[in-house]
Amino acid sequence: MKKGVMVFISSVFSIILLAAITAGAAEVVRLHGSTTVQKRVMEPGKEALEKATGIKLELIGNGTGNGLEDLIKSACDASMASEELADAVSSMKLATGLETTSELKPNVITSDVIKVIVNPSNPVTKLTKEQLKALHTGKITNWKEVGGPDLPVIVVTSHLGSATRKVFQKTIMDGEDYVVGALEVETTRKEIDNVNMFPEGIGAVSMGFVNLPGNEGKVKIVETQDISRPLMLITRGEPSPSVKKVLDFFKGDGKRYIKD
Repeated sequence: MKKGVMVFISSVFSIILLAAITAGAAEVVRLHGSTTVQKRVMEPGKEALEKATGIKLELIGNGTGNGLEDLIKSACDASMASEELADAVSSMKLATGLETTSELKPNVITSDVIKVIVNPSNPVTKLTKEQLKALHTGKITNWKEVGGPDLPVIVVTSHLGSATRKVFQKTIMDGEDYVVGALEVETTRKEIDNVNMFPEGIGAVSMGFVNLPGNEGKVKIVETQDISRPLMLITRGEPSPSVKKVLDFFKGDGKRYIKD
């Protein structure tokens, strides 16, 4: 084999080896928790973040409470949360029974608005806090009591570890229990699908989910009082350098990727 060919082959091999080493050395940040943070913030900006910082995101949307448990157990680098820190800790205890004494730090990225949704066929356009509370606790059982059709109310809500559910329950229901028989679903997308399926349905979801591709026109937003909460990453102490890069990206140029 000629010397020039051998040099060429050697150079190509070196380039491939360098690329493999570089890929293997990429920073990985594992984020577990709130599906709202996952779908509204992390997934829309994931590709741009990776190009800008070289960080590879590994995302698991398993609910605020479960995500915080994973953080405490060192199964992730930060937990995604869609409620205040104290409430997130409470969500973890509710979902997993786990207590925490760790030094937890909330790192707020943006805020989110929760919207009440009904089936598009429902003529109701506005509900007071008192009406919402009564609908969700079972004190109002028929839509005709609030100006709607003569149909029984079907309440759709997310699972116990969901921050959206907890914020709504705290803000609107004054901490009271959901009506017996409320449909509990695993994801926000399923909540939207169920309200779309049942003319009697009512739910409460992040505005960002209503705007996601595939959800347009499935449900109608009802006018209510403002229901807002922070979207954040929770860390044990100060964020690691890699997690800080993620936070800095979404607080800076990455803001434009956050879904409203």
